[in-house]
Amino acid sequence: MSSVLFVNACVRRESRTRILAESVLAELTGDITELKLWEEPLTPLDEATLHKRSRLAAAGDYSDPMFRYAKQLAAADIVVIAAPYWDLSFPSSLKVWIENVAVWGLTFRYSENGQPVGLCRAKKLIYVTTAGGIIGAYNFGYDYVA
Repeated sequence: MSSVLFVNACVRRESRTRILAESVLAELTGDITELKLWEEPLTPLDEATLHKRSRLAAAGDYSDPMFRYAKQLAAADIVVIAAPYWDLSFPSSLKVWIENVAVWGLTFRYSENGQPVGLCRAKKLIYVTTAGGIIGAYNFGYDYVA
């Protein structure tokens, strides 16, 4: 059975993005793990945390709880991210989650020519978003996730 990681950045119960994401999830099979980002103890990375993370990653030691979210992402077969389009981007909680899951040696590595290469098991990432107006060519939220 496949595993689905649902990264929910929709803080409003009546969010159109959340409602649309639930329709997407209903079409998927497998065990769904939902991360309600506003309820998670995520914090932006600071100097001490970055130093610790780099030291542990260089040693290949991912046992620290700081790697919980990165391990979830790496193990998922399908990832669904739901984030409304707010003021040219997405909620800040999603950016903080991305900072916490982008871990060298666990979710990505660098190729011989310096290009990032994904290490996650997922073959599909579905990004669900809605906007109250026209996004046009300035979809910085989607472009960032892509």
